[in-house]
Amino acid sequence: MAWVDVAAADAIEEEDVIEVSVGDRVLAIYRTRDGYFATDGICSHQHAHLADGLVIGNIIECPKHQGRFDVRDGAPKGPPASAPIRTHPVEVLDGRVRVGL
Repeated sequence: MAWVDVAAADAIEEEDVIEVSVGDRVLAIYRTRDGYFATDGICSHQHAHLADGLVIGNIIECPKHQGRFDVRDGAPKGPPASAPIRTHPVEVLDGRVRVGL
């Protein structure tokens, strides 16, 4: 696993999400009351960018069909989403968000 610097920690508001690209991967980086989290950036239901969705607590709601996922473990939390999204480890170091890939 390699740690990749993806954003300034203060660039992400609480209960918000940003999209970053690392090579050919699209990631969604979240900040919730529980900390920073990272998932694959594309919904497992249909091809929609999760960063265009809404963060409510630890849940991301997909903008296309309102499927919901827990950003902490990728588990689907509301239909039509039924397959999980992949999560990635996150650390904050010297004010920077890093993702383990």
